[in-house]
Amino acid sequence: MKNIGIITSGGDCGGLNGVIKGAALTGLSKGYSTFIIPNGYAGLYNLIDLKELTQLTHDRIEQIPVYLAGSEAGNSRVKISKIKDDKKYDRIKDGLKKFNLDALIISGGDDTGSVVKDLSDQGIPCVHAPKTMDLDLMPYSVGGDSTINRIQDEVRDLRTTGRTHNRIIVLEVFGRYAGHTAFRGGVAADADAILIPEVPVDFDVLYKHVKDAFVSRIEKSDVKAGTVMVVVAEGLRDASGNELVDMSSEPDSFGHRKLMGAGKYVVKQIEDRIKKDPEIKEFMKRTGQFVEGVYEIPEVRDIRPGHLVRCGFSSAYDATFGLEAGAAAVELIAQGVLGVTVASFQAGQLNYMDVKDAIVQRFVDMNDVAVYESMGVSFGRKPEKAKVNAQKISGTPRPVRAY
Repeated sequence: MKNIGIITSGGDCGGLNGVIKGAALTGLSKGYSTFIIPNGYAGLYNLIDLKELTQLTHDRIEQIPVYLAGSEAGNSRVKISKIKDDKKYDRIKDGLKKFNLDALIISGGDDTGSVVKDLSDQGIPCVHAPKTMDLDLMPYSVGGDSTINRIQDEVRDLRTTGRTHNRIIVLEVFGRYAGHTAFRGGVAADADAILIPEVPVDFDVLYKHVKDAFVSRIEKSDVKAGTVMVVVAEGLRDASGNELVDMSSEPDSFGHRKLMGAGKYVVKQIEDRIKKDPEIKEFMKRTGQFVEGVYEIPEVRDIRPGHLVRCGFSSAYDATFGLEAGAAAVELIAQGVLGVTVASFQAGQLNYMDVKDAIVQRFVDMNDVAVYESMGVSFGRKPEKAKVNAQKISGTPRPVRAY
């Protein structure tokens, strides 16, 4: 195999340019030529109609900063199997033949991985480099650490405006099925409460925690100032375990409907309880805030940074993992190991998994949640005790990823 096409699919995030650069540079070192197939699976389907592809020569690779988030190859939300064309796989193969591409490196998450398996089953040689800012694949995936750092920054920075105005701030971030980034970003920024899809929320428990922290901080402050920070993943579930889905929206090609807005929902739940709480009026009076008919209860604000948590710059962690994942994908192609997902590439050890196993959804471990509950973080439930197993290890541990 001498010519390799590179595709990035799904959402943008940190580390993707590392995958592209790592694959291209490793390819050059082996005498391979690598080419960008633009716009994800849409570009792959339309490859036959393209006049030319961008080859990643040394000069072109230098134009791709590894520290930038996003993807030089572009993305699209297209699922190949959903394309209404009976000859779609033949069309893709003809496109690969047109440009003499022998194999594909495809970076994406669980939806992308399902298409990688589909393409492999159709005899199209490809390797999957894991990418998802949600961190819900079995191996670590580029994008997660960058997103966690961005969430941490947002929570940290919003504390200043929250304290200035004595507001309760609710920050809604990505995480439809798994709350890894909300969890890790929240605890890293000293958030008071973190609401994730894995833990159905008891809003009475949440409200008591928020109220106690808010009242205590302001009353102890010599200038009567304080705030509370709540981080909520978009896939929040209520106490019954129901997802907040807009059923009137059209599902995308992967079957996902739009969510209704977890942040606004949490704000309403807190506001409803504040309005009914007889102790709040007295608190406002004690702290010199109460103005009848104008300012009788604290403000609760929701903020949704959206794509700001997945853009900008890659963390050093994601940039290096991206380079490693891209390099590993080329090494696997060189060894004829195809239709698999890169798991890790460290200290000369290249680990990989079957794609179907790699894209199994990984959730936040409840023991991790319980550890932070013991430190005073609320997850919208009555705190539980963690089950801790202490174990001695011998020798020098191999490097492991933090997530």
